[in-house]
Amino acid sequence: MTATKPSPTEDRRQRKARQTRDALATAACDLILERGPAATTVEEIAERADVTRRTFSRHFAGKEDAALDFVRRDGDRINALLRARPAGEPPLLAYRRAVRNWLADREDPAWHVRPRMRRLLALAGTEPELFAAYQRIRVDAQEESIRIVAARLGIDETARDVRPAAVVDAAAGVLIAALRLWARGGEGDSGAADLAALVEQAYDALITEAAAATPAGTIEE
Repeated sequence: MTATKPSPTEDRRQRKARQTRDALATAACDLILERGPAATTVEEIAERADVTRRTFSRHFAGKEDAALDFVRRDGDRINALLRARPAGEPPLLAYRRAVRNWLADREDPAWHVRPRMRRLLALAGTEPELFAAYQRIRVDAQEESIRIVAARLGIDETARDVRPAAVVDAAAGVLIAALRLWARGGEGDSGAADLAALVEQAYDALITEAAAATPAGTIEE
């Protein structure tokens, strides 16, 4: 697994912490793919990363969270790109373009398209504890997306306005659907280009179905 691209504002202590976290995430991913989640222990992950068990606990709640740290980071990146979209852009379009920019970044590629990530995502669909960790990380990212969309729409977080959650859940659901299909592909498939194409197809499908479901496009029973 390739190390995360450093931030230009990182100081030495932050850089060291990030490097340690990367080492732990890489070790967790490697061991879980080699042995499976049940046969992998936190102690083995810490040993492979050349840190203590206590250091592991400072960074991660469990081995599944460590192995899926790339999912959290990609969620953070999508949210940063969403936050930077033009203010007048409709939220669903802003989310779609944030995802597109994330996938198009060749300097710091999305973790999903790096070697063996397809296998790990596929495993997360079949292993209960990995799946639970994946869901927790995904929900956290979507909650932040909802706050960003609410701010873009000028909506108070305490208001009973369904739009931010509806937009984010729909937009993130499209991405998840594309990732699920992509994870089922073989390791020899086209990686980044394949995933980007699936994401675009999935968003087009959502827009088409949404248009068909409007009152003008429905038939009264």
